Amino acid sequence: MQKHKIGLDVGDVRIGVAVSDLLGIAANPRETYVRKKGDIAADIKYFCEYAKREDADAFVLGLPKNMDGTEGDRVTITREFGDMLKEASGIPVYYQDERLTTVSAERMLISADVRREKRKQVIDKVAATIILQAYLDSHRG
Repeated sequence: MQKHKIGLDVGDVRIGVAVSDLLGIAANPRETYVRKKGDIAADIKYFCEYAKREDADAFVLGLPKNMDGTEGDRVTITREFGDMLKEASGIPVYYQDERLTTVSAERMLISADVRREKRKQVIDKVAATIILQAYLDSHRG
């Protein structure tokens, strides 16, 4: 039986969260998690518990590559978070190129006439949804 996939848009302050349906067809925005300042272990624990609640079998993290495809500091930070998540949860972690994801999310929200204050509250989970949807689309049989 299929399980859910959890998409994460990992930032320094917030992490956008999206979850797939059981068929692996659609990604749905769930929440914007506010990170525990200076306590990455608490963040990792939260997502391990989240995966259990959602009956998830994979995490998909957005990989913030530079526009020329090179990997900078943000990629290193994201991979370190992913490694810790994989080790603590025992669940595989996959990476999805997220170049322009936040820009796409912002444009989508603007075109939906979402006010600036509300956009700030939802941008991260919309970005996570775009990341997870791209992963699901590229892995469909």
